[in-house]
Amino acid sequence: MFSLNTSEVEISTFLLVGIPGFESVHIWISIPICFMYLLAILGNCTPLFVIRTESSLHEPMYYFLSMLALSDLGLSFSSLPSMLRIFLFNAMEISADACIAQEFFIHGFTGMESSMLLIMSFDCFPAICNPLRYNSILTSSRILHCGLIFDIKSILLVLPLPFTLNRLRYCNKHLLSHSYCLHQDVMTLACSDNRVNFYYGLFVALCMMSDSVFIAVSYVFNLKTVSGIASHGEQLKALNTCVSHICAVLIFFVPIITLATIHHFAKHKSPLAMILIADAFLLVPPLMNPIVYCVKSWQIRVKVLEKLSLKSK
Repeated sequence: MFSLNTSEVEISTFLLVGIPGFESVHIWISIPICFMYLLAILGNCTPLFVIRTESSLHEPMYYFLSMLALSDLGLSFSSLPSMLRIFLFNAMEISADACIAQEFFIHGFTGMESSMLLIMSFDCFPAICNPLRYNSILTSSRILHCGLIFDIKSILLVLPLPFTLNRLRYCNKHLLSHSYCLHQDVMTLACSDNRVNFYYGLFVALCMMSDSVFIAVSYVFNLKTVSGIASHGEQLKALNTCVSHICAVLIFFVPIITLATIHHFAKHKSPLAMILIADAFLLVPPLMNPIVYCVKSWQIRVKVLEKLSLKSK
């Protein structure tokens, strides 16, 4: 576990944290956390199964929902092992290799989800402007190609992160500040020069934040288009097509931007606040996205109820 260097102790394991001050009740905290993970996994698998088996749902909007659900599942499974080990078994240790692998998957699926939300924001534009030609503009092949390109972009963007972390030396300090591994958290423990990690990590964070900027720009165009519609009822109907997406964007980007800003710019950080925001960043979007979209999409809701009623007979 420890290998002696000339004047420093080089470490090969890190320590994750639960919720500071609540260590004695971690086992009780694990109950709602496990319940949230279970709901998130079931909630995202359900629309995937329904969309896969119902040919009537093989439409652009539902393909986008499937991609978003896959990203949410990836986020959930990336953080699930370490969170359960901490809160169920008080097992805080994680090997350096496992930690670096975990941060790659977390940042990778985060980038994928950010990209999906960006694509879906532009999906709203033809749905509002030209709903009659929506299916001809966004064909299945275009959607799959677009999703594949953005997924590859997300993977390539975070691919250097594990290699830059692996080249660093970690001495003496081994306590992380979250219940799972993040690039910006791990690099601060290095006793060697981490300037490359800092600047590239900042670049990755800015790229993901730029997705939120492009989403905001797309909604400026959407609102401009909606304002040109004469009928007030038609305006509300047009805006209603994007309500679910706006909710998903806020649920995802508010905690991630807050966490990235605190990590890179805050001088005095509250450990408890950072841990709660970080946990919300991975727990809340996968939990809430299926609820938001199933509530707003009556087609998915009806098909899910049909499946349940058939199984109960």
